[in-house]
Amino acid sequence: MTRTIFITGCSTGIGYTAAHQLQKHGFNVIASCRKKEDIERLQSEGLTCLYLDYSDPQSITDAVTEVIKLTDGKLYALFNNGAYGQAGALEDLPREALKEQFESNFFGWHQLVTELLPVMRKQKQGRIIQNSSVLGIVAMKYRGAYNASKFAIEGWTDTLRLELSETNIKVSLIEPGPIETKFRSNALKAFKKWVNIDTSYHKEKYLIQQQRLEKEQSGSAFVLPADSIIPPLLHALNSSRPKARYRVTFPTHLFSVLKRLLPTKYLDMILNKSD
Repeated sequence: MTRTIFITGCSTGIGYTAAHQLQKHGFNVIASCRKKEDIERLQSEGLTCLYLDYSDPQSITDAVTEVIKLTDGKLYALFNNGAYGQAGALEDLPREALKEQFESNFFGWHQLVTELLPVMRKQKQGRIIQNSSVLGIVAMKYRGAYNASKFAIEGWTDTLRLELSETNIKVSLIEPGPIETKFRSNALKAFKKWVNIDTSYHKEKYLIQQQRLEKEQSGSAFVLPADSIIPPLLHALNSSRPKARYRVTFPTHLFSVLKRLLPTKYLDMILNKSD
């Protein structure tokens, strides 16, 4: 029996790669994007693709209705993936910037899961996989809004896993570190929208940040391609005992260990070296 997975944020990067790779592995993939041109592009590549914008609650409900229709009321898995990173020092970000960050990175995820859970409860099985980040494990400067959204997703997902522990609906987190995607270009747009560099105390640091975000490639020694996410994703989907967390890239493994072992004072000393 073919299993269906709904994947969000599929225009580029991890979502795009996951949609194509899982289809090759025999899954019936339903992808989603925010932009019409991306939806049409993925459809031309042989994928079923729907419109979904996490910041638009009605689009989430409409997508769920369409998923239920396309699957005859059955859905094996959801991969919550779509997100962006709001850069900037917390003191420079207005309330509205954090609201936008949480609409896309947290509240939309919550709504999508809660609207799809009745399908999984009815069929008495399912998989919910949440794409978190190393920044859901440790905080880094000038990434406070994104840090907060991913810390929230981590706690939310842990709670959901406990609440579903007596069911056959399995919940997992994937925690990538640096992955080569278009994440930086999207972060740059949000940064320019909300942060006034010229009036900020952090102007010099921001100029360095902006140069980093403008690069087409990350330049990190530890960066991995988007397809590095596929093995843990497949394990989370196929294993009878999926892990609660899948850590991807060396920095994620390193900081998960350091956070357990080091006093906060010494962990801060390491994290402070990263701007």
